[in-house]
Amino acid sequence: MVDFEVVELPETDHVDVGDTAPDFTRPLVDAEYWEDASLSELTADGPVLLVFYTMDGAFPATYVWNEIRDRNWGDTLTVVGLSISSPYEHKTFIEEREMSYSLFSDPQNGVAAEYGVENDLDGMAGVAEARPAVFLLDDDRTVEYAWVASEWPDFPDYDEVEAAIDDLV
Repeated sequence: MVDFEVVELPETDHVDVGDTAPDFTRPLVDAEYWEDASLSELTADGPVLLVFYTMDGAFPATYVWNEIRDRNWGDTLTVVGLSISSPYEHKTFIEEREMSYSLFSDPQNGVAAEYGVENDLDGMAGVAEARPAVFLLDDDRTVEYAWVASEWPDFPDYDEVEAAIDDLV
């Protein structure tokens, strides 16, 4: 049995369905290398599922990415993650999880703040990460589906996300 406390997260004014998702440029890491890339570059090629998650190695990150990997969503659209982890940590995480998805590195958590999904970590002054969140974006960066965690730990309804993907693509 896992021993942790469920924590209610404060209300957030996050990006939502119908909004244009903020564009950003950050290092985008895959299994081989990383380079600066923008979200608008990715959506120019079609729909994108943008997944905000806790730092690499935390059990919620492992659980979320195993589920996404097992559902093969990358076969129908671009799936990318974003966390505060460094490019080096992302490369290790991608290798360990045997992922074919790329991950944005945002150590200062600025993108999460722009999206309204930042989460100050209890007991760590000045340390924040993204709360779990999923945004399905069309090729104009319009948010077609949004889910943001209201407690920690919390996970998206994967069947609901998959239905939204199926409706869009």
